[in-house]
Amino acid sequence: MAVNSYREDEFMENTDKKKIFRRLFSYLLEYKAILIGVLLCMAVTVAISLVNPLLIEEAIDHYIANKDMKGLMGLGLFALGLNIIFIIMVKIRMYVMAVVSNKILLRIRQDLYEHIQTLSFSFFDSRPTGKILARIIGDVNSLRDVLVNVVTTLIPELITVIGVVVIMLIKDWRLALASLSTIPLMIGGIWFVQTASHKRWQIFRKKSSNLNAYVHEDIAGMNVVQSFGAEEETREIFGNLTDEHQQSFVDAVRYADMFGPVIDFCWGIGAMMLYLVGVRFLGFEKVSVGLLVAFGTYINMFWNPIMNLSNFYNNLVTNLTAAERIFDILDTKADIVDAADVTELPEVQGRVEFSHVSFTYDKGTPAETKVLSDVSFVVEPGETIALVGPTGAGKTTIVNLISRFYDIEDGVISVDGYDLTKISIESLRRQMGVMTQDNFIFHGTVRENILYGKLDATDEEMIAAAKAVNAHEFIMKMEKGYDTELKEHGAGLSIGQRQLIAFARTMISMPKILILDEATSSIDTHTEILVQKGIEALLSGRTSFVIAHRLSTIQNADRIFVIDQGCILEQGSPAELMKKKGAYYDLYMAQFAGLE
Repeated sequence: MAVNSYREDEFMENTDKKKIFRRLFSYLLEYKAILIGVLLCMAVTVAISLVNPLLIEEAIDHYIANKDMKGLMGLGLFALGLNIIFIIMVKIRMYVMAVVSNKILLRIRQDLYEHIQTLSFSFFDSRPTGKILARIIGDVNSLRDVLVNVVTTLIPELITVIGVVVIMLIKDWRLALASLSTIPLMIGGIWFVQTASHKRWQIFRKKSSNLNAYVHEDIAGMNVVQSFGAEEETREIFGNLTDEHQQSFVDAVRYADMFGPVIDFCWGIGAMMLYLVGVRFLGFEKVSVGLLVAFGTYINMFWNPIMNLSNFYNNLVTNLTAAERIFDILDTKADIVDAADVTELPEVQGRVEFSHVSFTYDKGTPAETKVLSDVSFVVEPGETIALVGPTGAGKTTIVNLISRFYDIEDGVISVDGYDLTKISIESLRRQMGVMTQDNFIFHGTVRENILYGKLDATDEEMIAAAKAVNAHEFIMKMEKGYDTELKEHGAGLSIGQRQLIAFARTMISMPKILILDEATSSIDTHTEILVQKGIEALLSGRTSFVIAHRLSTIQNADRIFVIDQGCILEQGSPAELMKKKGAYYDLYMAQFAGLE
């Protein structure tokens, strides 16, 4: 999929519909035993439905014609018993298939969600969250009817059609051919309709995705919308997207609704041919009234399933695009994966080395941006390294590469001498702690948010981490302390409080390598002083990388790397760099001159 926003339709490659169909229904094969039971139920119902016209023929030609009311009554009771069994079997199969289809939807959604979690940052960088949600929720839900109908409609109706054709041919091949003479016309009509319909349902899914992406983005940024009084503009954008969504649906439905008229037309012509041949050309001498009535019933039994099959096919065409979009993500290969021969990273000391590392975002696309070029450095265990430089210089990229959120194009990054590509990602990230200025607070208690950093941590460890970053005091002043329920994104907390909770979450994991990306930018000066004291105590003996625009926060760093234009312009202790009067000196003087 190409990079896009809510303003652009997602690009989808043409896929083999048969392959998508087989892949989708392979999920049903996991329930073979249950499906065999359902098929047995359907075999009974199909057999009863095929027998009913024969009972009608028998009633007319033998019992009614011979005025055998006693025999007719017995035949009627027999038919009643059969049809009670028919109703029971139908109810059983409907219930069982509802259960099976919901289990399959859960499995598909789980597969999709688990796969998305394996994808790298580049996947999420390239598309709005709303478009991903549209696939996980809307597209998966749209498959329910297809999965149910493939068993409860496709199989029994196909069997019914085949059974009806066989019986009709056995009873009178001439009437059968007359009744079925419009089948070639029906096939041509359905092929034309489905071809045009499928393209339009693809467009509809894309417009739905655009609308979902915009609504998600607009709600997430509602404070900005209201702050700048942009309600009118957003209302106009929303209106345009809903208009496109509505028009695409109307276009798709306009073609999808042509399935019914095609079937009705062929059905009507087929019925006319039946009575024309039966009455006009063959006559009642060769065709009994009972046989003609039976054929009239059978032709309805033939075209009713055809109508149901066309509705199923219409539903399949409508929702096959949803399956395409789901499998499109499932087939998206994770950029960052463990090699086949990776080893577990043992407990590290924290030595980090970059050797001639280069990195480019969106390589091979029009948006290609080279961020790092031939960068080399060594950080010894326990060192605190500050990264400074202008926005876009590559500071965050360096720390993301250490966490292996992206893979480098050239060079080698190693921790304690272990090449990051030769060790498992999980064993690396387990020993790292990352905190940014945009830390997410989950809906849940304070306790749950902090323990997210170490799920098996004790209360003592949790409290120690909170105290280390000076979060314990304000947490205890909350209504229920650590059991206080937090809203999504930490609504109701100050920015500083959210940062401190997120900081405690990072600290509780006791990482060997710590990354702080503008971690104290949202904390007031008084709180920052307290946090800095907690950091100094907690990071003793740990390797840390600190990205900061406020140079006052990194004066205790062992070394400062000045990053710009994809390389390290200079490095050294704060005192050394000030004495050198180079790039860092200029940044420092410019910042403090601005403060004055």
